[in-house]
Amino acid sequence: MSTEIRLCVGALVLRGDRILAIRQAAGHPLEGLWTFPWGRLEPGESPSAAALRETREEAGVVAEIRGLIGVQEMPAPWVGWNAFVYLCDHVSGEPTPDNRETDASQYLSLKDLDLLSDSIEVWSLWVMTRALQNTLTVIRQSEENPYKPSPGYL
Repeated sequence: MSTEIRLCVGALVLRGDRILAIRQAAGHPLEGLWTFPWGRLEPGESPSAAALRETREEAGVVAEIRGLIGVQEMPAPWVGWNAFVYLCDHVSGEPTPDNRETDASQYLSLKDLDLLSDSIEVWSLWVMTRALQNTLTVIRQSEENPYKPSPGYL
């Protein structure tokens, strides 16, 4: 059985000791659950550009990528999807849901995450907690990379 491979991206956006969270709107497979901004790539779009676009669209926040933190092969119902997850810094904007895909967005502290734990998607909670505890390994862009300015995380 062949499964089509799809790429999606996620952005963990830090603002001081808080992380950006969005709540998925009605009709989304994760309806009512908090996650971090994420979504699929558009045709011709790079993963890093898609992560920043999704953050702007879903949360109204402009971010800057600090580095790649990993790749996740997604479980059912997203078998065949692979997520590139980036650690980002807040640049500008205030969390504002798009009222299409998201119905709420805000920055949450580690304590806030604990208070919302029953309404946060389980993998999102795990990754967001690790980001706030500073226990993630960040792969930064290399200044020596000959493909510069195309982002490469090696």
